Amino acid sequence: MILNDVHEGVHKRRPRKRLGRGTGSGHGKTAGRGHKGYYSRSGSSRRTGFEGGQTPLFRRVAKRGFNNAAFADKVVIVNVGQLESAFEDGAEITVEALVSRGIIPSRHDALKVLGDGELKKKFVIKAHRFSKSAEEKIVAAGGKYERV
Repeated sequence: MILNDVHEGVHKRRPRKRLGRGTGSGHGKTAGRGHKGYYSRSGSSRRTGFEGGQTPLFRRVAKRGFNNAAFADKVVIVNVGQLESAFEDGAEITVEALVSRGIIPSRHDALKVLGDGELKKKFVIKAHRFSKSAEEKIVAAGGKYERV
């Protein structure tokens, strides 16, 4: 083997196949479609998922059961560390206040406060859910938490 021959015929950017450009091109006349039949005609295309008459996969696979993903609550989370940096000491933190400051999106079902980060400021936090560590940090800083 000669090292020069290893990559011979291998091209990174192959030119596209130009169909129907005369017999000299090698892709003239039928333009690679063959003679007669459905796929030689214009406008012919295979249906998505068509498997040559075999029962397609989407019909073979069982469609049973229930998936709650579409109906599950969209819970947004906020860490106490984020609240520390975003609000002043003694502030009352509500869902509306968080949405107006762009900390959480307006489209959600529930807000959960998690205990990641330091909390030294005193807050009154109103949310739907609190983690155990968040509750402990809020109370330790001298604040209060209320479930909405």
